[in-house]
Amino acid sequence: MNEQCINVLFLSSGNSTRSIMAEAILKWHGGDGFRAYSAGSHPTGRVNPLALEQLRMRGYPTDGLASKSWSRFAGPDAQPVHVLIGVCSKVVAERHPAWPGNPVEAFWELRSPGMFEGSDIDVRAAFAQVCEQLEAAVKALVALPLDQLDADAAGRCLQPRVTP
Repeated sequence: MNEQCINVLFLSSGNSTRSIMAEAILKWHGGDGFRAYSAGSHPTGRVNPLALEQLRMRGYPTDGLASKSWSRFAGPDAQPVHVLIGVCSKVVAERHPAWPGNPVEAFWELRSPGMFEGSDIDVRAAFAQVCEQLEAAVKALVALPLDQLDADAAGRCLQPRVTP
């Protein structure tokens, strides 16, 4: 892949937590080499407040983050997508639209902190853990030699460590 700027689209079903956090983190760490976006197959229409809280606590800008449909990134008039990263098992199993740009596809298996039940402290800890995993994965993505980024590299290098 020899693009000047790599367009990365993070997908989840609701586009309210994991994909939103990944978008914000890559916008910060990606510099001029990456453009980050996120979308959902069935967007909730709102960003999870605890996801925004985690991002703000870590110094990431949250202005402009919104839950949106993946349809805006498909079709003949859409920008090409170079890297497509699913962060939700539901969205990986769904039938996807035709993405412009023939993207490299990867899946980062992350539990949904929005589905975690427990005390307020435990729920916030689940959000913090997923945010940390996304930070590590995004930093690994940014560190990859872009001219070697292909489907095999995506499969090997774009997998964050998942803790039980």
